[in-house]
Amino acid sequence: MSIWDAMEKLNTLIDESDPDTSLSQIDHLLQSAEAIRRDGKPRWMQLTGLIHDLGKLLFFYDARGQWDVVGDTFPVGCAFDERIIYGMESFKENEDFGHPIYSTENGIYTPGCGLDNVMLSWGHDEYLYHVVKDQSTLPAEALAMIRYHSFYPWHNAGAYRHLMNEKDEAMLKAVKAFNPYDLYSKSDDVPSVEELKPYYLELIDEFFPKREIKW
Repeated sequence: MSIWDAMEKLNTLIDESDPDTSLSQIDHLLQSAEAIRRDGKPRWMQLTGLIHDLGKLLFFYDARGQWDVVGDTFPVGCAFDERIIYGMESFKENEDFGHPIYSTENGIYTPGCGLDNVMLSWGHDEYLYHVVKDQSTLPAEALAMIRYHSFYPWHNAGAYRHLMNEKDEAMLKAVKAFNPYDLYSKSDDVPSVEELKPYYLELIDEFFPKREIKW
């Protein structure tokens, strides 16, 4: 399936975890990309805005509900940080809660190991990250924007810094630069899909060597 085909398939989903808009996903993606484009950001970042939520395709493939596809992400294999939204109240029945290893600060990791070596909770961010990292020429900053844009305990609340390395410091700046385009580009003004489609098809071809990619 091509990137644009994936966008059109996703167009029937309204994200229940997002209270800021009632628009379809393709409209949100185009709003994000167009806001990045208007600010003169690089073409790779414009494309990142366009595709960053395509991992929500998981909803159509055996998801139990939106709860296991959307929402905030967090590391697994170490203690749940209190800055995870609803974390302490919702994780008490989780088998990792109180585990002799998984409930410790470092868990299965070592301090400074780098977030590339940390397992994050499964959802649309992590899925899309694994889909595009080997099938596109997007830079590391774009991959970080995709993987971490729902990792609010980290980029918004400062959690899990003890697991970061030097690369993560640079990626954190990139994610923070991207986040306003995800959150604050939303409005009820519907973009013209047909008018914008030729520009973004060209952009997709620039960074995805193959028109159809493996999902």
